[in-house]
Amino acid sequence: MAAFGIPGFIQIFNQSRKQNQRENMPTSKLLSAAGNAELTFKNRVFMAPMTRARSKDHVANELTATYYAQRASAGLIFTEGTQISSQAIGWTNTPGIHTAEQIAGWKKVTEAVHKAGGLIFAQLWHTGRASHPDFHGGELPVAPSAIPFDSQVFTAEGPKPTVTPRELTIVEIKSTIADYEAAARAAKEAGFDGVEVHGANGYLPAQFLEDGPNKRTDEYGGPIENRARFLLEATDAAISVFGPERVSVRLSPRIPYNDMGDSNLEQTYMFAVEALEKKKVGILHFMESANLPEGAKPFAPEARKRFSGLFVVNVDYDQQTAEQAIESGLADAVTFGRLFISNPDLPERFRTNAPLAPSDHDTYYSGGENGYTDYPNLS
Repeated sequence: MAAFGIPGFIQIFNQSRKQNQRENMPTSKLLSAAGNAELTFKNRVFMAPMTRARSKDHVANELTATYYAQRASAGLIFTEGTQISSQAIGWTNTPGIHTAEQIAGWKKVTEAVHKAGGLIFAQLWHTGRASHPDFHGGELPVAPSAIPFDSQVFTAEGPKPTVTPRELTIVEIKSTIADYEAAARAAKEAGFDGVEVHGANGYLPAQFLEDGPNKRTDEYGGPIENRARFLLEATDAAISVFGPERVSVRLSPRIPYNDMGDSNLEQTYMFAVEALEKKKVGILHFMESANLPEGAKPFAPEARKRFSGLFVVNVDYDQQTAEQAIESGLADAVTFGRLFISNPDLPERFRTNAPLAPSDHDTYYSGGENGYTDYPNLS
């Protein structure tokens, strides 16, 4: 003891005690690494895609780069929905990835995220009928079928009711699939680590998939094999650019947003999952609430059985239920939305059991830094 003195001994004792405490802490699978043949994710706390309406003229900017870089501690970031073409637009101040200016804007984002040690996928988005003539020079938005429906669209003049869309022709469908491939190539040029096909929330691929909005009688309508064709061809387009491991597909069988509906949701979505499995898609991003109503049969366990890639769940998860989902084998990772808005360092807060900051709903789509890049880290 004389060699160290009392202060030195106390310092060594405290360091040893802290080391023992760390070693005796329960292991968190949520904070452990995951990966596939192409990518390694430093944790399983993924950031969900969230529309934030900060992209003036539909171009990602410096503020966008700051926002995503602040959240680079996520195992993987999925961007907000990013339009694959001008026809795909259906929400004001949301980014696209189909012009040189938009690619340059996203390059700033991917460089900032990579510099901060993160990975980021671009979510490829076509709103289909969930749009408004205001975005298309007065022309009607497009859809699988010309069916009126009850929803709202966020335009530059505020929310407006939807209109009856125009049915896409076969030629236009093929052109739209080509737009998915072009957008994937633009995403690769912009430096993204992969892409996600947005097949959820009542947007165009889901509009084809579910038989409520799809009343076609050609090769893209009728039996599920036909209705799934658009989603699968859009996925093939992404795979042709990035390879299957760097492609994610997002599905939401239980979310009626944008007035969706299907006569047999489980059959429809399990067919889609099995088809995506055959394509060896790297990530299946499955939206189903962690808090289903009593008696409701969850679809996620059945989807998990059918899919061998990285299975990611989303909707209403917190740290505890996310840990349970991973421990039980239901999921490989969990995406968090609102929690990442107000807690940019969410994995660290989970690691240290720190308090979680609440988010301000009034600023979700308000524009500017307020409620976007001004939430602080723990430090």
